[in-house]
Amino acid sequence: MSFWNRYQEYRRLLIVEGKQKRKFYTFLEGPQNRPNEFLFAFRVFWEILGGIRKLHFIGPCITVFGSARFGEDHPYYIAARKFGSLIAKSGFATLTGGGPGIMEAANRGAFENGGLSIGCNIILPHEQKENPYLDRYFDFRYFFVRKTLLVKYSFGFAIFPGGFGTLDELFETLTLIQTKKIEGFPVVLFGTDYWQPILDMMKKMAAQETILETDLSLFLITDSVEEAAEFIWKETFSKFEIQKRRAIKPISVFFENAIFKRFRR
Repeated sequence: MSFWNRYQEYRRLLIVEGKQKRKFYTFLEGPQNRPNEFLFAFRVFWEILGGIRKLHFIGPCITVFGSARFGEDHPYYIAARKFGSLIAKSGFATLTGGGPGIMEAANRGAFENGGLSIGCNIILPHEQKENPYLDRYFDFRYFFVRKTLLVKYSFGFAIFPGGFGTLDELFETLTLIQTKKIEGFPVVLFGTDYWQPILDMMKKMAAQETILETDLSLFLITDSVEEAAEFIWKETFSKFEIQKRRAIKPISVFFENAIFKRFRR
């Protein structure tokens, strides 16, 4: 096990298995004393800074969201694995939450086809552990930091069926695009039967004028992995001219050379 992975496992033991007595998740319980509030703010800043440094050199990537609970025999897992392979063949890195289920499937498809496979894993006391198909993974304590970075570095989003977390990621991404806080990156929802009730609700929202009719065109719903990959490819390259972007070079004074080398394929 590499030094980096040993360090990540040590952090997991501290936070999840209770070897450190300190309580980490008190910041939603109302005002704390000032030292604790400052410490929380510093931890958030440090986690954001660390994530930015680690993801700075991954290049253009596509983020895949979806449930952690699908096994490898499930049709959605199989579809996500194929989607990851198509993304890799298109030259994009594949970025996921780093866990099992849909995340593992997309990472696996990319990993098996020579694409860069990255995971931003959330530290939880149950369910979530990094999957084995990652070139690099990073552990996060805070959901909102992880979600911010999953959006920040992506040129497109594929949303596979999932639960509360997936819905949160879907609607936050759409809100950021709707309000022009981020560019109009392509968003694909895979699985028409699964998403149909959500689409019906969105149409009702448009009818009640809580969203605009044009907001329904912010995403594509499909059952075809090939259509999803082609849509992201065409929308991304037609809008953002990725092939003309200059490669980001490391700055040695910031100790970035070691980080850069990890992402060279």
